[in-house]
This record gives sequence, structure tokens and C-alpha cells, in this order.
Amino acid sequence: MRHPSVPLAHSHEPEGSSHSRGPAVEPAGFVDDIERELLRTLARLGEQARAAMGPGVPVTDLLAAALRDEIETAEIAALWLTDEPDLDLRLGFARQVGDEARHFEMIAARIRELGADPTADPRTRAHSPGFRYLRGLQTPAERLAAGLVREAVARLKNALLAQVCEARGDVDTARLCRDRVGPDEVRHLDFCRKELPRYALTLADQEAARRAVARTLQLAEEATDPSRNAKPTTALPGDPSPGGR
Repeated sequence: MRHPSVPLAHSHEPEGSSHSRGPAVEPAGFVDDIERELLRTLARLGEQARAAMGPGVPVTDLLAAALRDEIETAEIAALWLTDEPDLDLRLGFARQVGDEARHFEMIAARIRELGADPTADPRTRAHSPGFRYLRGLQTPAERLAAGLVREAVARLKNALLAQVCEARGDVDTARLCRDRVGPDEVRHLDFCRKELPRYALTLADQEAARRAVARTLQLAEEATDPSRNAKPTTALPGDPSPGGR
């Protein structure tokens, strides 16, 4: 049985506030719009990701990049759950923390099996711009919309990595990506898709969610483009500051 939704903090905003401007799209339709936009961008992002996984890149390097993504995603979910009053969302984020931690351990073990040493501990280097942006998101609509993007991108990259490994004859790594990591990513994606309509209710929420989608996609493309210049490690202009609601 689902727990009753916790009322939105802005559900009683006074007339004329930014939360009462104009009509909002019907929530389920809004999520459909977001997914259509996401699919268009993923087609381009997939080409960039495939180019970044060229034959000259060792599988261990590709796994090391995935390792960093896994631990950062676990950290983001952990940060989000700490100030989330909705029990369904809190439990969903908690499950994701456990899943991502398990992925990290499995990928690290595979790197060792391939004769390399996993060194993608984010505590020894700056967190990615994507991490810094996501940790500052404060509302469920923003977090779920950004999470939808992040999980879709992760699913895409994981599927491409499985294809690359299979083409190189590395069946064990391909099976790890496809059969052990992949199903969890599908569940995380479905979680965001299912919960977002409950929180993308007002025009302000939907606008914030669209901004989160656009920014998360932009950061994903910058991180994936193999020809990108080095990015600064300081906070990016316009990004939210860390902190909860």
C-alpha cells in the first residue's frame, strides 16, 4: 500500500506568487514531454559516448569511469534522502544507494580481475560538475527530473559498454554490465518516472523540472564529449548551492 503523499511545501502559496502563474501541463503528459526531449538528446549523446569508447581505450579505463559514476550517484541519492519527508521517495533513494554501492563493488572487482587497480575514489579528486549540480537540487520535482536524466544516461552508457566489451571478446564484463547492473538501472529509471508526476503539479515545479533536465543533459554531454576542454573545478554559474530544502 502506498503511503499518502506529503503535501508540497508550496501548495498553499499566496495568490500572485511564482507558484501560481498560469496553467500547468497535466502531470503524466508533462513526464511524457520530458521523456520525448530526453530521447532526442540521448541519440546524440550515444554517438559521443560510442566515440569515447574507441578501440584504443582499455576496458579497465572505461570501467574506472563507470566506477566513479556509481559512487557519485550513490552519494547524491544519500544526500537527497536525508531531507526527504516523503517515505516513498526516501526509501527509493535508499534502495538506490545500496544498488550503486553494490555496482561499485562489482565493477571494482572486475577491474582487479583484469589486472588493474581501481582508483576512482572521488575523495582523492574533485567531484564532477554533474555531482556538484545535482547535490544542490532542493525540490522533489527537480531531483526526480534530474534523476530521470541521469539514470537514462547511465543506462545508455552501460549498454554501450556491454556492446564494446562483447565486440572485444570480453564476455564477462559485458555480462556484468547487461545482466547485473542493467536491471537495477531500469528500476531506478522507472522509479523516477513513476514518482515525478506526483510532484510536477504546478507550473513553477514543471519549469524547475525542465531546467533540471536541460542542465543535467548539458553536463552529461560535456562529460561525454571526448574533445571537450578541461572543465573548472569551481561551482558553475547558475548552479544551485549545496543544501536541502
